[in-house]
Amino acid sequence: MLIQEKVPLAPRTTLGVGGPARWFAEVGSEDDLAEAVRFARERHLPLFVLGGGSNLLVPDEGFPGLVAHIALRGITRDGHRFGVAAGEPWDAFVSRAVDLNLGGIECMAGIPGTVGGTPVQNVGAYGQEVSSTIEQVRVFDRKELQFVELPASACGFAYRRSIFNSTERGRYVVTRVDYRLEAAAAPCLAYADLQRRFQDSPEPPSLAATAAAVREIRHSKGMLLVEGDPDSRSAGSFFKNPVVPQALFDTIAGQLAAPPPNYPAQAGFVKIPAAWLLEQAGFHKGFTLGRAGISSRHTLALVNRGGATAAEIVALRDRIVARVEEQFGIHLEPEPVWMSPADSIDR
Repeated sequence: MLIQEKVPLAPRTTLGVGGPARWFAEVGSEDDLAEAVRFARERHLPLFVLGGGSNLLVPDEGFPGLVAHIALRGITRDGHRFGVAAGEPWDAFVSRAVDLNLGGIECMAGIPGTVGGTPVQNVGAYGQEVSSTIEQVRVFDRKELQFVELPASACGFAYRRSIFNSTERGRYVVTRVDYRLEAAAAPCLAYADLQRRFQDSPEPPSLAATAAAVREIRHSKGMLLVEGDPDSRSAGSFFKNPVVPQALFDTIAGQLAAPPPNYPAQAGFVKIPAAWLLEQAGFHKGFTLGRAGISSRHTLALVNRGGATAAEIVALRDRIVARVEEQFGIHLEPEPVWMSPADSIDR
């Protein structure tokens, strides 16, 4: 395995900001991963695991340790069960599934990044979450220095959350995800965008047609990576939709002429669209702050308008968070990962 020095990281992210990695390694096998972990431990270096770079914000000073880019490839199939290496492109796997008429992930078409990131964030879109299809996740345990397979029940899946980005953040490196899909499943049409798209169809759409519609909708909102599209220089939706206590929701609703848009959540809580909160706080599509801004087509996407620094993205993030909290008493939680040495447990 080749370990390089001072490798630029900005071109390896969809936001296109940030400095270089002090050390960088392409990890093409599980043996490479174990070697990368040993390299970092022996030198007391922080270790950061890089996937597709679609949900990542790299600081301007870069990363002072080793960045291990997960490039493991390969897909195995046993009936409706797939073992997918962490470095496989996620959208390509979605396309393969719908081509086989296997449902469960069709509404997550067009999401950039790699398979290894899907259980970390419990990726979801348009009414589906990847956790509903995951059977187990193969990982390297950096604490015990061994490969283990974690059943879905051990992964702590919740809305945009898992043990991998919360209670055990930094401990596990995903190398493979095992999914079980559903044969001849009806497509998920839970969200209004999709319902409107197919409202005049004489019969339910196929899984492939649903996935194609999702990609078209994402493209219309600047949420599909397209070369030359300035709105696609983003990390996707930058803020999670907050889940708030019913009492807080009632207080906010009582101050408005009409209640905020909302969705069901666990008992006693309500989910409010983060995009609505941004718009109410004065952050509209096309808003700019220096070379950072908000997409002209999607309120939740913070974009690099060209030559932006990580500091400019952070300044816009912090202004939004502060104003929404001041106006509504809701603290917005960012979705992208901040590349930090604090994520290492091997220093």
